Amino acid sequence: MNAVATQKGPRGWTIAQWQAAYREEGATPETLLAAWAERGDPSDHAWISRLDGAALARQLEALSGRLASVDGDLARLPLYGVPFAIKDNIDAAGWPTTAACPEFAYVPDEDATVVRRLRAAGAILVGKTNLDQFATGLVGTRSPLGAVANAFKPEYISGGSSSGSASVVARGLAAFSLGTDTAGSGRVPAGFNNIVGLKPTRGWLSTAGVVPACRTLDCVSVFALTVDDAELVAGIAGGYDERDPYSRPRPADAARRWPEAPRLAVPAQLEFFGDAQAAAAFEEAVRALREDGATVEAIDFAPFGELAALLYSGPWVAERFAAVESLWSRMPDAIHPVVRGIVEQASRYSALDAFKAEYRRAELSRRIQRSLEGFDALVVPTAPSIYTIAQLQADPVELNSRLGVYTNFANLADLSALAVPAGMREDGLPAGITLIGPAWQDAALARFGRRWQARRGLPLGATGAPLPPLGSGPDGTSDSVRVSVVGAHLTGMPLNHQLTSRGAVFVEKTRTAGDYRLYALANTAPPKPGLVKSAAGAPIEVELWDVPLSAFGAFVAEIPAPLGIGTLELEDGRLVKGFICEPRGLDGARDITAFGGWRAYLASLDASPR
Repeated sequence: MNAVATQKGPRGWTIAQWQAAYREEGATPETLLAAWAERGDPSDHAWISRLDGAALARQLEALSGRLASVDGDLARLPLYGVPFAIKDNIDAAGWPTTAACPEFAYVPDEDATVVRRLRAAGAILVGKTNLDQFATGLVGTRSPLGAVANAFKPEYISGGSSSGSASVVARGLAAFSLGTDTAGSGRVPAGFNNIVGLKPTRGWLSTAGVVPACRTLDCVSVFALTVDDAELVAGIAGGYDERDPYSRPRPADAARRWPEAPRLAVPAQLEFFGDAQAAAAFEEAVRALREDGATVEAIDFAPFGELAALLYSGPWVAERFAAVESLWSRMPDAIHPVVRGIVEQASRYSALDAFKAEYRRAELSRRIQRSLEGFDALVVPTAPSIYTIAQLQADPVELNSRLGVYTNFANLADLSALAVPAGMREDGLPAGITLIGPAWQDAALARFGRRWQARRGLPLGATGAPLPPLGSGPDGTSDSVRVSVVGAHLTGMPLNHQLTSRGAVFVEKTRTAGDYRLYALANTAPPKPGLVKSAAGAPIEVELWDVPLSAFGAFVAEIPAPLGIGTLELEDGRLVKGFICEPRGLDGARDITAFGGWRAYLASLDASPR
């Protein structure tokens, strides 16, 4: 077993360490996950429901079936045997969904889309986590099941509303977790617990099977110990979903690379509410960004602040009321008093108010987008301060509103965001920064966040475990795998979304060496070619894409037999990974080498007489 296993057991492992234990060291999920079915500490308010022996056995049986379906190839199950948790406003078949309100509870018959996709990749659900009731709050104290403590200092808040999801990852009780983020709930808890919080572009991760907070703004978020893990999970869980009317496909031209010396914006008007340690931590982070080669410039933060205020001081509170109206009409006292006080403000707003606020949102969003032109990202403190549980219980509304200064605007302005650890304050609490970019810049944020995390070298969460080596890129961090695609994954083709949804970046169009033959395979949907090395061949047109290393396994897992990934030689002598075809796949196939590529072959079909 690896060093972490021999010292502490598997708790606190990254996904790569779980993968290594299964693929290289012969470990089994039955052995490594047995401890997760043991009775937990009843005073741990991070959990609402936890795995038991019977539930573990059922999941392991299903996992065994999945492994058999891929002929035992663990690489095709990139999350095989990896334990994860979900916020208890996200459905999992057979597990009660409560949204931290016992009177609201129901037992769904099917998984939320994101949970189904993660389980299909081999992940094992080990529990559902506590939250600010109905995902209304940034504090983690608005649950009748108890406040969730900070992973470093239990008298402090964990942040919310995804309080439990962040806590269990920070303490190594799950390799990753899902939260939700409407106003910052996937970022503030990450900052307070020294972990990564990925708030995706709205519509990338489906919200089908998620109890809504503000349905038009909600995002499913990912918590992990490393940026690599968060990006891998999002790549597997994400993608267009017909069941979610707010789901949207990633544009083919969305992915881009930042320059080696990125240009970053920071707020000209910084607010820390008297927290000198938070101010010092952000100043140090900006200094580190400049030392790493970035250009950092201040911009006017006023439109961001005004837009943030609209979320709770405007008619969007009526959307929160819509989510709980049925329960409120029957059992108003079942709703946490602070949450009830917020959602009942819906009666103050008319339809006219809603339209006026929407017009203002659009105006402010346009100003924000223009202010970010020419910058690669905006960098903000993840939160301006942190408070004790006692302070929040004494002043639950004002202190909560302060925590959203640097988060509330993101979904209203259609921005992507990634919260990353930035160091420890003098009082022993974590400090974090958040990278914010336009919609669909998730992969670019992750690439920069990965380098940031590697250069800081901070311990993972509250586990004390060191950051593992991240790969062998040119600067010592993991980066990407260059992949040659030849058919249905080409730009504009039916399967290109399997690249773009994982943040892959188009590099160039080129050709193979002259010893390959191309075939149109029989009985494939969508139609696919097969590339085979042959002495009597010809150069074949291909595209090169850089696939994030963290998403490469998930991408390969979707490739059906008889296709696979091998090593191809290009016409200039370069060797890259690329699609190849097993000889058995050529039965009934048509040799289309003479066309020089898949596009030319398809064009010939379109031009042929009908």
